[in-house]
Amino acid sequence: MSSADKNLSVFNTEGLPDISNKKFALVVAEWNSEITEALFDGAYKTLVEYGAAKENIVRGNVPGSFELTLGAHWFAQREDIDAVIALGVVIQGETKHNDYINHAVAQGITNISIKNNKPVIFGVLTPNDMQQAIDRAGGVHGNKGDEAAMTAIKMVGLKEQIAGK
Repeated sequence: MSSADKNLSVFNTEGLPDISNKKFALVVAEWNSEITEALFDGAYKTLVEYGAAKENIVRGNVPGSFELTLGAHWFAQREDIDAVIALGVVIQGETKHNDYINHAVAQGITNISIKNNKPVIFGVLTPNDMQQAIDRAGGVHGNKGDEAAMTAIKMVGLKEQIAGK
């Protein structure tokens, strides 16, 4: 089912782990702040709604989506951080800059997650235009920030399950 037919912020919450003692880092791109702040709000609210303590949610800002990789890496290296959520938006526009940035950030986030053996979540919108970004940052298709936070929660739970905790 395409996102045109679905609210992205509806997910299965069965069997979620206890995250009251887990620490989450949210790395937020400042570029297109109207969108990234909405993504942050969605992620933050979802973490709190499902049990994260407010004092266990830390935020770091980076200038743009390209810098999410390094910001996420710095947080992922911290032993006290259980999961990192990278939030940004790269709107296609008239040039191909989005192809280079999106590919680099996706590859970087994947590498950071594997290198640090912890969830590092790709919460970066890659829309064709501003309206599509708005629709996915609290608009008609829900909030990708919510989805990124739920993904972090579920991945923390999977890691615990595999470790036998």
